Amino acid sequence: MRTMIAGASATLLMLAGAARAEEVTLQLKWVTQAQFAGYYVAADQGFYEEEGLDVTIKPGGPDIAPPQVIAGGGADVIVEWMPAALAAREAGLPLVNIAQPFKSSGMMLTCRNDSGVTATGDFKGHTLGVWFFGNEYPFLSWMSTLGIPTDGGPEGVTVLKQGFNVDPLLQKQAACISTMTYNEYWQVIDAGLTPEDLTVFKYQDEGVATLEDGLYVLEDRLSDPAFVETMAKFVRASMKGWKWAEEHPDEAAMIVLENDETGAQTEAHQMRMMSEIAKLTAGSDGALDPADYERTVKTLLAAGSDPVITREPEGAWTHAVTDKALGS
Repeated sequence: MRTMIAGASATLLMLAGAARAEEVTLQLKWVTQAQFAGYYVAADQGFYEEEGLDVTIKPGGPDIAPPQVIAGGGADVIVEWMPAALAAREAGLPLVNIAQPFKSSGMMLTCRNDSGVTATGDFKGHTLGVWFFGNEYPFLSWMSTLGIPTDGGPEGVTVLKQGFNVDPLLQKQAACISTMTYNEYWQVIDAGLTPEDLTVFKYQDEGVATLEDGLYVLEDRLSDPAFVETMAKFVRASMKGWKWAEEHPDEAAMIVLENDETGAQTEAHQMRMMSEIAKLTAGSDGALDPADYERTVKTLLAAGSDPVITREPEGAWTHAVTDKALGS
């Protein structure tokens, strides 16, 4: 009888603990893949649970815009690139950066050598594939820096609005296309081209990189000390997940695969992706580096016509959630 009572008491304590767990919903920017390994690792390894959090991770996709999701109350925190977050803020949705897990940019142009483009001086007269929906502004800023018009002609470049695939390069519709170091570049390789067939230009190396994959919340929620405390716990556990993923990339990739309900991802691709993602999160403790932020804003303001922002963002743009999470 005493054993039964003890067992029942333990069960009640567990249920009470579960009931007290703070619920957090995270909206990802894209589908389940190693790009978001830190969050899946934090859940799998119990880092969120240790902080008293019950975290729901919602995959994204081509028809899901994280700012719209959080605006509609479908998430507490989102993963978004800074250009899109700045654009949303300027349009009236007051997003605030509470952490920046990605220190470096993975965006680049990948060019076929047989197109004749092996240096920036070769861009003129060629067609270049560019992602839009805010992703074009680093490219436009770069072309402006190089003094290359983007309206076609022998002294300029023709911009091809590229879908999220590598077909224009494979079919020779463009000399270069937009790729990420951890994803589309490897799709080109898997399609049969070799690294020796290609020249890549990393935006990070060209000085026009903008910040990717930050964590954002709505500004008005940060007036609630309880929410700030919850986000500090979330950031702390998430960064623990990211550092674990950096140190155990293969295991992290397998955790991602276990969470891929679509079954679309492959082990080889996710392991390769995780090894590249680890290079982008390396050196970040989650805090937003002011120099990285200023470079992002400078790049966007220099993008030319129809920029994603027209001025230095006003009001609260970052919040000291990360400082609280780090205990500083």
